[in-house]
Amino acid sequence: MLYIALIMLILLALLGVVGLQVVGMQERMAAGYRAVNLAFQNAEGTLRSNECLIQAFEDRTDTSGCAGAVEAVVTEADINRRCDEGFDTSSWVANQNMEGAPAVNVRQIDQCVVGESPVAMGLGPTGNVAPIRIYQITTYNVDSTTNHTSAAAVDSIYKL
Repeated sequence: MLYIALIMLILLALLGVVGLQVVGMQERMAAGYRAVNLAFQNAEGTLRSNECLIQAFEDRTDTSGCAGAVEAVVTEADINRRCDEGFDTSSWVANQNMEGAPAVNVRQIDQCVVGESPVAMGLGPTGNVAPIRIYQITTYNVDSTTNHTSAAAVDSIYKL
């Protein structure tokens, strides 16, 4: 009887150890998911702030309405307006590092669109002659500024 009680006690202890390992693994997975999600949210926040700044530059309005504490913001001088540079988003992101985050790359690409579509002709949606301005905005950001464990990049086409 004593042997059976001892075997049962050992089995319960092993079951407890396995349970603790499973809980620890789930904790690490949840922390990783949280870090990736925060990095993505920070990259998207950087993107939205820069979209607001571009809108303010183009409309010649005050940029103080662009809310958010974003360190990486574009200035009018930072906007790349050349079509022949062959920008590759994946290469740009691969050259970024967590210590240099956040980072932003903005290209004005409306003059790069070729063809006979209304966008390529520079016409507005109703056929008026007001030029359409199209920007490619690529942002890179991390989950935390102090202890970064994950990074994310967002690439967007912004049309005014």
